[in-house]
Amino acid sequence: MASKGTTIKEALSKWEERKGEKASGGVHLELFGQYPPVEKMDASLSTLSCCEKLSLSTNCIEKIANLNGLKNLKTLSLGRNNIKSLTGLEAVGDTLEQLWISYNYVEKLKGINVLKKLKILYMSNNLVKDWGEFNKLSELPGLEQLVFTGNPLEEKHSAEGDWVLSVSKRLPKLKKLDGSPIIRDDDEEEG
Repeated sequence: MASKGTTIKEALSKWEERKGEKASGGVHLELFGQYPPVEKMDASLSTLSCCEKLSLSTNCIEKIANLNGLKNLKTLSLGRNNIKSLTGLEAVGDTLEQLWISYNYVEKLKGINVLKKLKILYMSNNLVKDWGEFNKLSELPGLEQLVFTGNPLEEKHSAEGDWVLSVSKRLPKLKKLDGSPIIRDDDEEEG
């Protein structure tokens, strides 16, 4: 029989014991690597109205959910989980600036367009394999940094040698790709 996962409520009370403060007033909540792992982003998250950075990485979460109370959330860390889709981000669409979602199972980028303020997207080692999905990133007006290594699309085009060029054409405002600054020919002509 498999053990039951840690609930968000249990993870929050562990955090409160460790920090000696109320989670509802916490600005940076680290709930990563719980044992047993968190499996669901449950309604207890809605109490975290002061939270600006929420770390839930290294758990077994399958779905992004219950973010409606997080009115100040700027950074959401969900790396190393079992997330397959980006739906559920609508509630933080007007505040979220960074989404860390590497090492998951995301294949489709449907739902990413709600993140109007997103500047940084770390989504290495996922399952995105075609430009049709990748092009949804062009709907993010403020995206400056992207880490996309380890996705089938990146692996294929890095091997062919046209990854950086293909991305910079599709995302003209991007400043950094996979940790390196993007240098564009047109930048030099303006100077």
